[in-house]
Amino acid sequence: MGQQSTRADDEDARARALVDAAIGGDARALARLVSLAENGSSALRAVMRAVAPHRGNARVVGLTGSPGVGKSTVTADLVRAYRAAGLRTGVLAVDPTSPFSGGALLGDRVRMQEHATDAGVFIRSMASRGHLGGLSVAAPQAVRILDAAGFDVICVETVGVGQAEVEIASLADTTLVIVAPGMGDSIQAAKAGILEIADIFVVNKSDRPGAQEVVRDLRTMLAMARYGEGAWKPPIVTAVATTGEGIDELISRLESHLTWLTTSGELGLRRLARAREEISAIAVAEIRRRIGGLPGESRLDDLAAQVASGDIDPYSAADKLTAG
Repeated sequence: MGQQSTRADDEDARARALVDAAIGGDARALARLVSLAENGSSALRAVMRAVAPHRGNARVVGLTGSPGVGKSTVTADLVRAYRAAGLRTGVLAVDPTSPFSGGALLGDRVRMQEHATDAGVFIRSMASRGHLGGLSVAAPQAVRILDAAGFDVICVETVGVGQAEVEIASLADTTLVIVAPGMGDSIQAAKAGILEIADIFVVNKSDRPGAQEVVRDLRTMLAMARYGEGAWKPPIVTAVATTGEGIDELISRLESHLTWLTTSGELGLRRLARAREEISAIAVAEIRRRIGGLPGESRLDDLAAQVASGDIDPYSAADKLTAG
């Protein structure tokens, strides 16, 4: 018992030292902390304990949309604008998992080379590792770490897997849904639900044919939606991210949404919901770890065999499993 306590104390001390270094501006320490989160390290609990007192006031901006709409280019433009305003900016770009290494394909860091030497910018590509919803399972912890390290804005870019990347809405304060002409039927995307999470729509590549049709479709869908008194109605921003056109307007809309979030009380509600989701995800993961065991040896397998043979129903099996 004493040895376990000593090991825990040592782990806490190492975590505090790493967090203090990251808060002090040590980029390597910050990268190490994010790696601990991404790898699900046993030291992550100690890191989160060390991070908790240092919660900052970072604003989290989520960017989602189908592959090829220009999420990375829009992200790079936002970083440029925020840095011009003197704001420290972090980028968590969730890339597809490499089928060979299991890591991220690093496409977004390739596109953001101009910010690579800026000490006020931290860019990290995170592998999705099969996690659905367009995010990495470690994204909430990584956001918490960057927040504690004093970043003013954290941009989280989803993996770009298609029309099911709705999980970003539970992580971000403001969600940008980026669409582009020629990148699929916008009405179909609406039916899939991805457009329902938007706080701001960005029609990128608006210099291409068909851009106005996309804008018209979005306006039609917004006209059919019902908004309560004082509710936020998502604006539509047209942009050409490769030239920076429309980015000033996008920044203005982002600031307007932040003002609405603050004055309406929605910001606090969203962050409370984010904390609930994070706690639930950790608890569920721990329960799955405890009941899983080794194949063929766990209590779950025994109960599964009884359900499969008809000796017990699944609800009674679940009751037995959760009763311990």
